[in-house]
Amino acid sequence: MALLIRNLSQIATPIGRTGIRGEAMRKIAIYENAVIVVRDGKIAYVGPDRRTDFPITEEFDAGRATAIPGFVDSHTHLPWAGFRESEFNRRLQGETYEQIAASGGGIASTVRATRAATEDRLAANVLDRARTMSRHGTTTAEAKSGYGLNVADELKQLRAIRTANESSPVRLIPTCLAAHDFPPEQRGDEYVDEIVERILPAVAREKLAVFSDAFVERGVFTAEQGRRVLQAGIANGLTPRLHADEFSDSGGASLAVELQAASADHLMHISEAGIGALARSNTVANLLPATSFFLMSQRYAPARALIDAGAIVSLSTDCNPGSSMTESMSIVMQLATLQMKMTVEESLTAATLNGAASLGLADEIGSIEPGKRADIVLIDAPNYLHLVYHFGVNLVRDVFRDGAQV
Repeated sequence: MALLIRNLSQIATPIGRTGIRGEAMRKIAIYENAVIVVRDGKIAYVGPDRRTDFPITEEFDAGRATAIPGFVDSHTHLPWAGFRESEFNRRLQGETYEQIAASGGGIASTVRATRAATEDRLAANVLDRARTMSRHGTTTAEAKSGYGLNVADELKQLRAIRTANESSPVRLIPTCLAAHDFPPEQRGDEYVDEIVERILPAVAREKLAVFSDAFVERGVFTAEQGRRVLQAGIANGLTPRLHADEFSDSGGASLAVELQAASADHLMHISEAGIGALARSNTVANLLPATSFFLMSQRYAPARALIDAGAIVSLSTDCNPGSSMTESMSIVMQLATLQMKMTVEESLTAATLNGAASLGLADEIGSIEPGKRADIVLIDAPNYLHLVYHFGVNLVRDVFRDGAQV
């Protein structure tokens, strides 16, 4: 079986099977008036129309759309219950995220709602959000737990991700974020013991996650507590990720490099030393500009400094009910360019191939090139620049995952 996607205005894609650094992030491949051939769910050919070379069994008329790789959203918190729109309104009236958390809101309010929800309800919520993500061009997404904060409810969240993944249009990659905050009934090292001794081993036994994560930040987990959690994750076969330097310089980026983490995420307050450490490593600097925007912060991660230093930079939504209520990677690209001074080409690379690299999947997804999974998005535009130029709208017309239209 071979599918020909024809009548394309343009194909725009990064090229490679690893994360891309520095100036190379701007060097995307652009094909004008080309075609894509998909065979057995993978890309077989990209280039000029040579249909006689392939036994085509199906054709898809792209209607002069532009093809880009499916977005890879490598930082989300999908399995939650309840919303926090009232807290959003409080922020509009002057309260800070940290003040709301101190009053019993923030992560704690979502923990209460998520604990009260059934596993089936959480799985349905994940599936609903994945469908929205797909409509906005995402074909692969990481999904974190972290609103259970005990054995039963962390496992419940991760099982909900697994159940949703069976019918999700978006490929879901699960992460255990038991170290998201301290539960109200158990503070400090006592809860760290719970994560290390009970939660992570249980997650590993059921093979519920690929990654483990920790929120190293003032008022949450110290660097030493985060190190202990992530080392326990490694011992249980889970690759580390890290919430780092979001509200303060916690040394999180350097800790992520020390632990050879897949990614260091947020980085709004990263130090020069942290930038240098990431630039010398394979740990991906995962930037989440929608979080700064949604929290009405003037502080964004220093994307230009990270790219210019040679770090591998990716972009993600941070989709969650408190600090970034969006499933749209195109909005993230727009914020990356307009607020963090990334180029359109850099932001496309960061939203696709480098996101795939942070998930350990750059050899399979993240670009339109032969041998990779046929995760392809068609946007209603004559070229890729419209992803940012035509802002505030969803340009996605068609989405293919593994060569099947979703």
